[in-house]
Amino acid sequence: MSDAVKDVGERLIAFLPNLRRFAISLCRSRDVADDLVQAACERALASAERFEPGTRFDAWMFRILRNLWIDQVRRQKTVGIQDDISERHDIAGSSGEREAEARLTLKTVAEAIGELPEEQREVLILVCVEELSYREAADVLDIPIGTVMSRLARARKSLAETAGITAKTARSHVMKGVEG
Repeated sequence: MSDAVKDVGERLIAFLPNLRRFAISLCRSRDVADDLVQAACERALASAERFEPGTRFDAWMFRILRNLWIDQVRRQKTVGIQDDISERHDIAGSSGEREAEARLTLKTVAEAIGELPEEQREVLILVCVEELSYREAADVLDIPIGTVMSRLARARKSLAETAGITAKTARSHVMKGVEG
């Protein structure tokens, strides 16, 4: 095993949760996301020699995963609808008013994210969840940085409107968190 493959393999292990989260945001199915992550890992290991040391590993992996997803979507146009993650009722949670309210808010926001156009959803996940810079997200998506900024602004505005989040609501939730 070459040093490059060993290095990529070690980085992959630590990066799997982030990669899976991005895959779920793209395909909205945990099962499909797991298959997508596995394929991305296989591709990364097979092309480990092409990874340039000193560059962002996360951006490289997100790009591999996104390209695999695009290929899969193109192939599956004739297959039909995939399993929707929002239909999974086997996810356990704790009881209580605060937890129930938090789950309801999370569900509302998740549904709102799911309703975003794919371009906005990708930018939102890469910048807000995976914490990539605008430049890094632009590189992953192969678009200008200004496009990243405008898509992110539209995504945030749409989420706030869909989820009913206002400045007053946001301050109220922050204050509840401080009090609790």
